[in-house]
Amino acid sequence: MLPSHTLNIGILAHVDAGKTSLTERLLFDAGALARLGSVDAGDTRTDSGELERLRGITIRSAVASFTAGGVRINLIDTPGHADFIAEVERALGVLDGAVLLLSAVEGVQPRTRVLMKTLRRLRLPTLLFVNKIDRAGARGEALCEDIRRLLVPAPVPMTSVTGLGTARADSVPHDLADPRVRERIAERVAEADESVLAELVAAAPGGPPPSAARLRAALAAGTADGSLHPVYFGSALGGQGVGALVEGLVGLIPPAPPATGTGPRGTVFAVHQPPHGERTAHLRLHGGELRPRQRITLHRTGPDGTSGSVTGRITSLEVIGRPPGDDGPLTAGDIAVLRGLPGIRTGDRLGPADDDATAGPALFGAPTLETVVRARRPARAAALRVALLTLADQDPLLQVRPAPDGATSVLLHGEVQKEVLTATLDREYGIEAECTPSRVVCVERPAGVGEACAEIARHGHTGPWATVGLRVEPGARGSGPVFTYETELGALPHGFHQAVEETALATLRCGPHGLAVTDCRVVLTRSGFIGPLSTAGDFRTVTAPVLREALRRAGTQVYEPYHAFEAEIPLTAPAAVTARLAALDAEIAETSGGPHSWLVSGFLPARHVPRMQGLLPGLTQGEGVWMSHPSGDRPVRRNAGRES
Repeated sequence: MLPSHTLNIGILAHVDAGKTSLTERLLFDAGALARLGSVDAGDTRTDSGELERLRGITIRSAVASFTAGGVRINLIDTPGHADFIAEVERALGVLDGAVLLLSAVEGVQPRTRVLMKTLRRLRLPTLLFVNKIDRAGARGEALCEDIRRLLVPAPVPMTSVTGLGTARADSVPHDLADPRVRERIAERVAEADESVLAELVAAAPGGPPPSAARLRAALAAGTADGSLHPVYFGSALGGQGVGALVEGLVGLIPPAPPATGTGPRGTVFAVHQPPHGERTAHLRLHGGELRPRQRITLHRTGPDGTSGSVTGRITSLEVIGRPPGDDGPLTAGDIAVLRGLPGIRTGDRLGPADDDATAGPALFGAPTLETVVRARRPARAAALRVALLTLADQDPLLQVRPAPDGATSVLLHGEVQKEVLTATLDREYGIEAECTPSRVVCVERPAGVGEACAEIARHGHTGPWATVGLRVEPGARGSGPVFTYETELGALPHGFHQAVEETALATLRCGPHGLAVTDCRVVLTRSGFIGPLSTAGDFRTVTAPVLREALRRAGTQVYEPYHAFEAEIPLTAPAAVTARLAALDAEIAETSGGPHSWLVSGFLPARHVPRMQGLLPGLTQGEGVWMSHPSGDRPVRRNAGRES
């Protein structure tokens, strides 16, 4: 029997909560795997990369499929480590729903809270699975209260646990045929559903609670709009509670409606290319159909805001979850592996160039660390650059650009990502590389408008061989560097125009403070040349000093990356914590108190985040919880770095 529809479900959690183990259990129980894989043994289905197996962590998103209740479920196992947040961001854009894992032992972690905030902001239907109920130290009711206090306002327990914290632990689904169970669940549902609340109020004391069918419908509606979050207790390794979770996926999460408009629309959320191998891409189709041999155009937006596209013909289209030999079209809601498009990149969009429906908002900040990578053998410098550019196609936030002496600059999210990068270069590309210590990425932006003009002439000739006038002015935030013209189109030969533009953009990589200049407009205001005598090299020679002078006259301001933070601290610690935050140049936005703790939120320079994370346990007797994520940048303060 063909599935009635497809659900694309993301598995999200903090490190070591059991995401990959849960994925293995779901596939095994559904018959999609003949043998249950193990993270410890390194033989899981989704962690297929050598580094993933060696380290026991998920580095790249992977897709696996099974069928349950007449529904095809594509599972997308995402990384849990914060350094690989770009993978999580791309996965969220193609999901119909999510399962957020917690450990019954470790409880609600700061990383869990970051993910849940993002899921709630997207109003993505989310089920909670509390894993490891069979481990010593597992918590039940106390953890439910933490979930309500720290994660979601309306959790709805769908199972209960017997033998909690022992090898005999089991998960028992709540029986809606029992009026007492229905009453307890109705009280939870009523916290987010006024109609159910009205029914409870209207019922006489001791009267019957809403029917099982009524509660299932209310649960499905609340889960779909993100106001309710069903909670399942279980064990991914033992299999307890997993069946109830699958029933929740099938019965409570609806498929996304197809995108409107003509032609296919989709998003490329993962690209894989082994060394010397063929590039493949995972594409989620939001609307329309795709077939093998079809010619398509994909659109993209680069890190600097520039637009581009790639056109090619699909040579192979493998729909995830379909049996071998099924060559039917890819339809809305499904995911396929595409081949035959060598220029395809992660983040590419299928559809009209101006269609924002498949683009999605940026959910997490851009990388804030930079390292310079060098090949230990100088003869391998060119191969290193090619390998890094290939890896950047798979992760667009891994921005790569040339550095002096044949080295390559790379933007990163964290130190673990840097370790994985060098290991990947070694194992997959045979390149031994070393990285400089990471530094926080700062940029310059013009503070005003500046103009300059210059010309060069050669001895013995009258008139300038190359005249260039440039104006620098601030651009919109996020627009990147933009080059444009005020001179008449065609006043310069195309090659000279190109020489000026390329040189200007290259010069912006190192501004007056030695940092990249961004979010600015460089305008060509004057130009001139002499017949057959002038060359493109003349224009390259004169452009750089003219632009540097225009930047000097405009003045530039240095900006540094910030993190938005929340610190949950004991009632006795606000004074000590806020004093330390102030010494680290934090902008404290809000401080609010509750019956058990204080919550301090604001913005902190990224360079001070590791310092504050290290200080918080001592300031709060080990009870403080820190949560932060990249949140744009701000001007560097005059008193920056004055912490004591």
